[in-house]
Amino acid sequence: MRAARLIRMVLLLQSRPSMTGAELARELEVSERTVARDVLSLSEAGVPVYADRGRAGGYRLIGGYRTRLTGLGRSEAEALFLSGVPAALRDMGLADAASAARLKVSAALLPELRDAADGAAQRFHLDAPAWYREPATPELLPAVADAVWDDRRIATRYRRKDTEVERELEPYGLVLKAGVWYLAARAGTKTGTETGTEIGTKAGTEANTEIGTEPGSDMRVYRIDRFTSVTPLDDRFTRGPDFDLPAFWAERAAQFARSILRDEVTVRLTPDGARHLRHVTDRAGAEEALAAAGEPDEQDRITVTLPVESLDVAYSQLLSLGPEAEVIAPPELRERFAAAAGRMQGLYGR
Repeated sequence: MRAARLIRMVLLLQSRPSMTGAELARELEVSERTVARDVLSLSEAGVPVYADRGRAGGYRLIGGYRTRLTGLGRSEAEALFLSGVPAALRDMGLADAASAARLKVSAALLPELRDAADGAAQRFHLDAPAWYREPATPELLPAVADAVWDDRRIATRYRRKDTEVERELEPYGLVLKAGVWYLAARAGTKTGTETGTEIGTKAGTEANTEIGTEPGSDMRVYRIDRFTSVTPLDDRFTRGPDFDLPAFWAERAAQFARSILRDEVTVRLTPDGARHLRHVTDRAGAEEALAAAGEPDEQDRITVTLPVESLDVAYSQLLSLGPEAEVIAPPELRERFAAAAGRMQGLYGR
């Protein structure tokens, strides 16, 4: 365990000019005291780690020191070759670069580990798009990806229903979600009117909810397939040092999921219906509703108030639970279920 931590410390210091003790402690999930002891151990082993004293001090490697990849174990090497998504790399125009990188890493590995790439590829494959949907690579994705890598501002035209918006963007990062590509970008100048950003679909209905901004923020999410033109500009932008793409996406995706749940329905569920509710509706909304439910009645059923996108969506979702769910309110949805039950009785009652 400690040996793996020491190797990781050396690799961290190789990748950055210097790191403070607090930064190393956070990355390695240890105390600063442990970091100091590990640095001393590395120095005694001949690794040239230099400690800069003072308020702005830290640790750095001197003399252009580089370690080789011969310290990788088999599981680490196999995990390394699993880290890419082949289809995504191909869509961004990076397939050749990724292939060359894998060859270089393979050449640096110990001979007994050089089959790690084939072993991993034959055991695991990530197919990102959802079922029953033909994935289409947006034509402008490579141009956007180039701008993301280069921190270069872009002038864009973005389609929103029947209108187009012209906007200059600082492209921070790309996200592939269920086969759809999205761009996280800081918005600049624009013409036209932009009221929101679509980041997905639910139950076959386009979601047009504004999830793009917070107070004091102009970071937005754009679907790549909605861009009709992308032109790289001459100037680059300075990336915000605190921007964290995975955290940003997780927050905005959760915000989007909450924002589309605009209606509520009251449902009485059997134990089996309660177990399956999270599988047919929004998982977070279902779990919150179940947690807030009271005690079961004399028929061992619980009554929940469930947030839903719309009554039409609730109808299609809850209908799959059959007799395990009874809609109590609103009255128009209950009447719709009663009519459906009557038609089913007519079909199966014979």
